[in-house]
Parts: sequence; C-alpha cells; structure tokens
Amino acid sequence: MAGNSKGGEFLAGFMLGGLIGAAIGLLLAPQPGEETRAQLRERSIELKARAEELSEEARKKAEELQEAGKAVLEEQKARLEEAVEEGKEAATEKKEELLTKLEEEKGKKAKA
Repeated sequence: MAGNSKGGEFLAGFMLGGLIGAAIGLLLAPQPGEETRAQLRERSIELKARAEELSEEARKKAEELQEAGKAVLEEQKARLEEAVEEGKEAATEKKEELLTKLEEEKGKKAKA
C-alpha cells in the first residue's frame, strides 16, 4: 500500500509540474493574450482528461493488486491452519507414545 501511495504522489507531482511548465511556456511565448488563454484552456482540458484516465487506471490496478493480495493471504492462512493441525496430531501421537512407554516402564519396575 505504501508503494501505491508514493506512485500516486509522484503522478500528481508530475501532472502538476506539467501544467505549470505548459502554463509558463505559453505565457512567455510571443503571441497575443487571447490565443495564449485559449491554448491554456485547451491544454488544461486535455491534461484534466488525461489525469482522470490515469487516476482510473491506477484505481483499477490497485483493486487488482488488492484482490491478488487477498487471494495469497487466504492461501497462506489455509496452509498455516493445515500445518497447525498436523502439529497437533503429531503432538498427540507423541504424547500417546510417551505415555505407553511410561506405563511399560512402571510395569517393569513393579515386576522387579
């Protein structure tokens, strides 16, 4: 999640830098003010549309990654539960084995 946040911040900074650079370039260009303002409007509309597209793409990618992460987490959870059950079974078997040996030793000492 932290990686996605930094990517979004970078994208926002990149877009903002692009807007500022385009605005400065147009303002410093030798042309009438009306043309400059028209170009600024057009460029801002284009950049806004592109920013919305990129935002939507980023959101979809984040959702895909989130779903993939959930799937991996569920798989790992199932594997962990299986390992815990196997550990419990092994501990129970070992306990029974040790109790049997203890009873045998008690029986040998009682006979002796």
